[in-house]
Amino acid sequence: MMTTATATFDDVDIHYRDSRGADPVPVLLVHGMGGDGATWDRFARALVTRGRRVIVADLRGHGRSAHAPSYRFHEFGADLLALCDHLALDRVDVVGHSLGGHAASLAAQSRPDLVRRLVLEEAPLPLRTGEELGSLARRLPSPVELWHAGTSLLRSPRASFAFDRSMTRSALEQFRTPHPAWWSALPSMTASTLMITGGPRGMVDPARLDAAVAAIPDSRAVTIEVGHSVHRDRPREFESTVVGFLANDGRG
Repeated sequence: MMTTATATFDDVDIHYRDSRGADPVPVLLVHGMGGDGATWDRFARALVTRGRRVIVADLRGHGRSAHAPSYRFHEFGADLLALCDHLALDRVDVVGHSLGGHAASLAAQSRPDLVRRLVLEEAPLPLRTGEELGSLARRLPSPVELWHAGTSLLRSPRASFAFDRSMTRSALEQFRTPHPAWWSALPSMTASTLMITGGPRGMVDPARLDAAVAAIPDSRAVTIEVGHSVHRDRPREFESTVVGFLANDGRG
């Protein structure tokens, strides 16, 4: 049973669901661009049945959260931190997909005291200084991704209608602009980090992935070859991998 609520940060209403409970280290789930928190329903149930407190957020401009005047990546990260403060969380594990994963990484960089474990599922990695877009940034979607995109309106009409499409141009511009500050902050991250990629059909550049794993002190990468949405298209493998990672060091 999850309760629903809305909190306002920087004049933007952010909708979230919370399973509550006494779990000292909740799990915050963050969806990707164009979706909403409902994408995590199956995984959230798996965590709750294992006794974890689960919080599912709708990012600004998505789902039941409000549209906003700006969609800079640091604002998505700040919303996540504000939600954690609103809920008086001292420690949290964060699982983010795509844009949600990038926002989660920014939150972990800003507040290393807060984020204990971090899972970045198919989170596009920013360009480094002097680096150009690779073939992954220009690739065509896979047949599976086309099918999911074509049926998204039927599967999740609220997410499709609620999504503020004005952010698309802003997001693409940001992902295509080198972000040296993000890269320079990686060595100071203290969260144990798991980076999950979807293989050649995914959107994570292999060279940047290797560089990120090398830079983050406690990190590793796992590939599940299915494309950009691993938790949706390989839910059992995703669940097995992530539940084990989150539980690896207990609740300390």
